[in-house]
Amino acid sequence: MQNRCAVPSCASQRPNSRPLFRFPLDPDRSEKWVSRCQNPDVLSRAPEHLYKYYRICADHFEPSAFNDTEESVLKSDAVPTLAEDTTKGDESEKKGRNTVEGDVQAPAEESQHREYLKSLFEILLLLGGQNIPPNGPSEGCGSTNFQALMEYQKSCADGVRQKSCESSKESPTQSAPMVEALEKWVHHQLLEEVKQSGAFSIITDDVVELSGERCVPVFLRFVDRRDVQQDRFAGFWSLGGSEERLATELLSELEEWGLDMKQCRAQAHSSRNMQTLAGQLLERYPQAFLTPRSPPNLNLSLAGGMAPAGVQLVLSTLRKMEAFFSQSPLLQVELDNAISIYFPEKEEAAQELKEACRSNWTGQNEAFEVAAQILEPLLLCVDSIHDNEEMRWSDEVANAALDISKAITSFEFVMALVVLKNTLALTRAFGANLRGQAADRHFAASSLEAVLHSLKEVSDNIDVYHEFWTDEAINLATAMEIPIKVPRAFLRKHPSAPGAVRLESHYRDRLSAPVVQHVIRELTRLFGEQHLGALKCLSLVPLVMAQQRGAPEPQSVLSFHQDLPNAGVLPEELHCWQVKWSKQADGDALPPDVHQALRLADLRFFPNVRGIFRALAVLPSSSPEDGSDVAYRRLQGLLENTPDPFKSKSLIFLSMNCDVVGDLDEAVEAYSKAHPDSERP
Repeated sequence: MQNRCAVPSCASQRPNSRPLFRFPLDPDRSEKWVSRCQNPDVLSRAPEHLYKYYRICADHFEPSAFNDTEESVLKSDAVPTLAEDTTKGDESEKKGRNTVEGDVQAPAEESQHREYLKSLFEILLLLGGQNIPPNGPSEGCGSTNFQALMEYQKSCADGVRQKSCESSKESPTQSAPMVEALEKWVHHQLLEEVKQSGAFSIITDDVVELSGERCVPVFLRFVDRRDVQQDRFAGFWSLGGSEERLATELLSELEEWGLDMKQCRAQAHSSRNMQTLAGQLLERYPQAFLTPRSPPNLNLSLAGGMAPAGVQLVLSTLRKMEAFFSQSPLLQVELDNAISIYFPEKEEAAQELKEACRSNWTGQNEAFEVAAQILEPLLLCVDSIHDNEEMRWSDEVANAALDISKAITSFEFVMALVVLKNTLALTRAFGANLRGQAADRHFAASSLEAVLHSLKEVSDNIDVYHEFWTDEAINLATAMEIPIKVPRAFLRKHPSAPGAVRLESHYRDRLSAPVVQHVIRELTRLFGEQHLGALKCLSLVPLVMAQQRGAPEPQSVLSFHQDLPNAGVLPEELHCWQVKWSKQADGDALPPDVHQALRLADLRFFPNVRGIFRALAVLPSSSPEDGSDVAYRRLQGLLENTPDPFKSKSLIFLSMNCDVVGDLDEAVEAYSKAHPDSERP
């Protein structure tokens, strides 16, 4: 019924002959539409079902129910007029209307074929939602998934549907054009949802490789009309050429999407390849300030952008360690035993280390501290596994243990680990607060100045601090019997007389100083004046306001002036908001974050505060509403668990957005225009 009027007495039975309007989702309005429709088929249907499958044409609305003269846009409170049974009406009027409609009535076969095409799109949506490729590895061998579902649908269909299936020209093995059309339709629906929601942010993830092509996943974060935070996967951007050319191409693609970039509030990027794009985007749209992405922890993000080879060696080894010990609980037992051997008289400290190593410690804020503490037991553990004297481990496990052993017995690794541990210890508490509740993040904004002051002191006295770090690394390397020397790779690239390269100056100039300077530069870049002002706006959250018992900061609130529907009354509104929450009893449960504050029923009386909360919720640095990065984890799972022959940008996009709501008739119309030969059987 998506392309026909649901009123039984309606004489207009040709699809798309008159504008059609969905049943409303609101239960009360939907009930009014049902009562006017006089169709027994809709009486027992839920509003969601009616919204998806039933329409009423423009003939059943008064002219005053439309927002325009072309009768294409209904008012929000429009209700159909009472439909009269034409069989009881004036016979001459009925005859005249039927004559006019008969002149434009399309063949029934065309309508049947469109219904058939829509059913094929529904099959593709089903396959995409389950990440099932429509075709097998070879389209010529046997029945494909797409064809099998078509045959099943055909066997379960009524006579009309079976006839349209049999007479259609559509080939089940030629699903690529339909997948392309469906992908464009889903992408259009997604972008329309973003446009209707107002403010949004752009978030890019780590670079991935698909079919030999390097791509970066793109997400859009926004708050929908129900005031719920949404993270939507918008597709892949291909990486190629210089960073300047890449940035220009990606900016052009953003403009082609049709998004109002003036509504872009922030941006966050995980890959160093996107720094040029971030700079150009910020230059063109100053309100799209840079932030880190939550929930990935700050310290690992800072380390990931560092250039020194030793830092990247540490990060890659941490990833290997995580993958290694996740293979079997027995491997974790081996590490526990090694920790017990090295801490025989410190049972409490040993138990804390064991507990830390059983969690996902390589992705935590304390990763570098834990790694430094377990480095000696870790070497004992992996060497024992590699020796495999009792033949307990497979060759694959033994070889993986050898790789880790080789990495951690490099002095370059030890030195880089010590430098990271000591430098990022200054940002550890700051990063932990950024991942906390609104009160913690508000405190983080006020503590950044102290963090930067400490880092600049280290930078100004890098010779002194580097000497301490070098002594610590040498002591650790000596205990592990690791040769203390300049990396061999550096000596090969810079041949010189023996002894010309001094150990201490080498690591100071190429490791310690660059690491400290990078941290200062990144914190300054990611926490600019606009971002800090936004974090200070968290003082409007009821729990934060009750704890501080102070007035909000008007100068910080003004950073979201574009999101204020009535900025003229902002001071009075903020005063009323403060009075409201200052009178709450100490035992009352108050909303602790922006997401719960957006659920407050009284928020409708504070439109400016609501606008600020919506803008705060779209920031990449704001915590996801469910406390975890579900959309990003889902994408990671798809990339890891899909076999390489079946990995497809289109399939992954459909799988990530299978819940997008829209009218499939639009997809059918677009496909029919692009492939006119398939429009009629």
